[in-house]
Amino acid sequence: MYYVYLLHSAEAREFYVGFTEDFIKRVKAHNAGEVTSTKLKRPWKIIYLEGYLNKQDALGREKFLKSGSGKKYLRKQLKNYFEP
Repeated sequence: MYYVYLLHSAEAREFYVGFTEDFIKRVKAHNAGEVTSTKLKRPWKIIYLEGYLNKQDALGREKFLKSGSGKKYLRKQLKNYFEP
């Protein structure tokens, strides 16, 4: 399986969209400071996850979720998370 995920850093008030084949290992790497782009904004909490059988489908979805339209989609999809 291939996974596209959204992480949230409450302390930094930021989000991170990523792609991986080993989701549990990847989230642990984010929180251990092993990922350059996220190490200064720990801890990270998973708030959204999608699974794909095809790698290209997952990479396409990751690219979309990082776009302006994708960010708008996530805000709408996770409305109750963003507006407690």
